[in-house]
Amino acid sequence: MAQVLEFKLPDLGEGLTEAEIVRWLVAVGDVVAIDQPVVEVETAKAMVEVPCPYGGVVTARYGEEGTELPVGAPLLTVAVGGTGAPEELAEAAPGAAPTVAETAAESAVSSEYSGNVLVGYGTAGPAARRRRVRHESHAVAKTPAPAPAVVAAPAPAAVAAPAPVAVAVSGHEGPVPVISPLVRKLARDRGLDLREVRGSGPQGLILRADVELAIAALERPVAAPTPALATAPAPAGAPAPAHSSVVAPAGERVPLRGVRGAVADKLSRSRTEIPDATCWVDADATELMAARAAMNAAGGPKISLLALLARICVHALARFPELNSTVDMAAREIVRLPAVHLGFAAQTPRGLVVPVVKDAGTRTAESLTAEFARLTEAARESALTPADLTGGTFTLNNYGVFGVDGSTPIINHPEAAMLGVGRIIPKPWVHQGELAVRQVVQLSLTFDHRVCDGGTAGGFLRYVADCVEQPAVLLRTL
Repeated sequence: MAQVLEFKLPDLGEGLTEAEIVRWLVAVGDVVAIDQPVVEVETAKAMVEVPCPYGGVVTARYGEEGTELPVGAPLLTVAVGGTGAPEELAEAAPGAAPTVAETAAESAVSSEYSGNVLVGYGTAGPAARRRRVRHESHAVAKTPAPAPAVVAAPAPAAVAAPAPVAVAVSGHEGPVPVISPLVRKLARDRGLDLREVRGSGPQGLILRADVELAIAALERPVAAPTPALATAPAPAGAPAPAHSSVVAPAGERVPLRGVRGAVADKLSRSRTEIPDATCWVDADATELMAARAAMNAAGGPKISLLALLARICVHALARFPELNSTVDMAAREIVRLPAVHLGFAAQTPRGLVVPVVKDAGTRTAESLTAEFARLTEAARESALTPADLTGGTFTLNNYGVFGVDGSTPIINHPEAAMLGVGRIIPKPWVHQGELAVRQVVQLSLTFDHRVCDGGTAGGFLRYVADCVEQPAVLLRTL
């Protein structure tokens, strides 16, 4: 006899609490192997393929592509421990697929379980039995409705036989009678609270038509007054009635989730917790550009400008270690970090991300160039792992690629500083006592004023500028 087990969205680490379904990799009826990836999800950190620790036949999926699920919400159910034939599944759960999902909550753990750890999996496997939770208002969703009730409902009959509903209500406080994840997504995207919507389906089931009607009511101009008020003569000089004003339609609402939501949370926390300050300086980068051209002309792997700037940052941090640190306010301590893990800002189709080059202080210019290229390509392909995006101690932001000269960077919490680099362009410059056209760049440093004062920050920035203007300065530190 096959047992039907429920696989929930696991804890993906790094404090992540939800993920959005990007692409299902299996369909209902597919046979899956233990630890086979079954769904691709997007978290605030990266795109992740989630493997299922059970082997068997997929009997149900929860959530459409584009649906955001919290950690712990059901992803799918798998029939294990039998042949997995459709006939056997029908015996295991006669009636409907939702009953199969419900049976899964009562099933004992099968030996068809990998025991592997995917960040949030336990090696001991799930508990033997779990208490069944059933909302009274969802009885019609778990049992096929009688045919007359379906015909009499003002909604299309197609929604009267829904898929499993366990995840449909997991995000609400209280029993909200809605099943379709598409309906929930529509309401969430338009800022509609489903608890304020009266369903027109069987047993008060909220249908798509109900949500669309409620949205239209929210966006409709203010209604005209009642007839009694309309017939009453308006006093002389009285203002125009409220219904004569035109209410602008609601603006577009863009959910703050995924990468955009993570960026919003991190920047807000940075500005809330870190007393930052910014200093900047213009530097003559002509010699640095000439040095790079000479290195690339000598043959061998090409060296990127970002790699040279990274080398300069590493040497500057060795002289001013206060800026390679973090602040532990609970212990009231400044923690100076032993290694430099250099983050760099990268713009991708998914938004701004900050991949991290680990142990940047031990890398050569060639190694830095290769690692920057690898991480940038992975960012563009949405292939960065959470490990690629965490652990940074200092960030280098080359916003000059956007054609701008200067900026005041926001520190990448919990780091202590960020160096911004503007575009390098020809400008009039006094060189060796004469006016000349030189390649000039603006450098800006935003720093946590708790870890150091302006003298230290200014010393760091001045050293970086000196290395940009005279790359030979680095030779004294090698």
